[in-house]
Amino acid sequence: MAAPWRDVVRDAAAVREAAAVAVDAALLAGGLMRNLTAVLHPCLQVVNYAPFTLLPSAVPRALFEQAYAVQQDFNLLVDAISQNKEFLEQTLASTIKVDDFTAQLFRIHTQVLEEGLAQTVFLGINRSDYMFDCGLDGTAALRQIEINTIAASFGGLTSRTADVHGLVLKVLGKTEEASQLLPNNPAKGLALGIAKAWELYGSQRAVVMFLVEEIQRNIFDQRCVENELWSRNICVIRRRFRDVFEQGSLDASRRLYMDGQEVAVVYYREGYVPQNYDQQNWEARLLLERSRAVKCPDIATQLAGTKKVQQELSRPGTLEKLLPGHPEAIARMRATFAGLYSLDKGEEGDRIAATAIADPDRFVLKPQREGGGNNLYGEELRQVLEKIKDSPERTSYILMDKIKPQPALNYLLRAHSPLQVSECISELGIFGVYVRQGQELVLNQAAGHLLRTKTIEHADGGVAAGVAVLDTPYLV
Repeated sequence: MAAPWRDVVRDAAAVREAAAVAVDAALLAGGLMRNLTAVLHPCLQVVNYAPFTLLPSAVPRALFEQAYAVQQDFNLLVDAISQNKEFLEQTLASTIKVDDFTAQLFRIHTQVLEEGLAQTVFLGINRSDYMFDCGLDGTAALRQIEINTIAASFGGLTSRTADVHGLVLKVLGKTEEASQLLPNNPAKGLALGIAKAWELYGSQRAVVMFLVEEIQRNIFDQRCVENELWSRNICVIRRRFRDVFEQGSLDASRRLYMDGQEVAVVYYREGYVPQNYDQQNWEARLLLERSRAVKCPDIATQLAGTKKVQQELSRPGTLEKLLPGHPEAIARMRATFAGLYSLDKGEEGDRIAATAIADPDRFVLKPQREGGGNNLYGEELRQVLEKIKDSPERTSYILMDKIKPQPALNYLLRAHSPLQVSECISELGIFGVYVRQGQELVLNQAAGHLLRTKTIEHADGGVAAGVAVLDTPYLV
């Protein structure tokens, strides 16, 4: 892959000047995160810039365009999976026996279906993440890491990053290159989907509720989407699970009310890891799922994003069953798949487990978790597989071929960290938005992109996990 900034990264004086400009530009643009101090002590409103690269990272234009071209296909697929109870039941049968979190989600899913869905409008906001796998001949291929179907973040803050990088390039005398950076505003696209779902819900007085975490360091990312909704005169409230438990209620038609306000859309920015739940929070989640409100995501769509579903999709014939009559879409999606393998009990699972134990550097071991920082690599992968190879717990994981991207030099700007050059690798995410009313898909589009970059020392983890930083693609 081309290295467009080779002349810059070794010029220490130019880098120092550009870094100072970059940090001020990020603060001025609102690319912010709250410090933990401010979260724990609200009277101390301390913020700093969200971490980002000094320079935009090179991304092959053909792979970038391929990722955008396939996003509507993945939107269709996620929506189809969410409506296919038999597929989810069969695919997750082994997982829910050993993974309590997935099992609890599935129990709520089953209970809601047995009662009968009150919800008639469905909203999906997902992000499909990719890396660029470098082959032996040096050519790069687009390989999907995962699809995030709940609380896909940084659509707001990443909309601030391109302008910052454009200014940095100008400061470095690269005005022509700065003009080639693509505009990018996922927050606007995400808000468009929420607004469409709100409109179809059919009550002008109803509000959109952001379901948020107790500790909210990444609040400014959410505010970007929220402000887009306010600009459309759509009222937004922010509540936690415990607020829903204490104040939420359903009327006879299963309309959801919070503090007397009818809720049209529930937009989840939490609820994706076991730590988000205690017994009260599970009861609140059930109340929300039973309601007529548009959930983003509803619980079936959250289950569609599990790693076990991702692995099952790679099996020959599965996509054809889920999306009959869409051979071109299937071909586009399959072209992005990495090797994915089941660890279910049986001959196939035994064989792949033994292969991974013998050669752990070929694989990534993935549990059914979101949020980054959960995957296992190398010696740690081998040790865990050795421990669980004969246990039912093995079925709560899947294996994926390890992707090997080509590193590039860059500077990662973090508050209170030294300025130093690092070997880095990047991950590209494409946001997708769709809205379905009954069986009619009324909106289906890609909504922008997110590039995250980290040093090669870190195998796993995103921006929120403190490992990766925000970036901008420079197409080559």
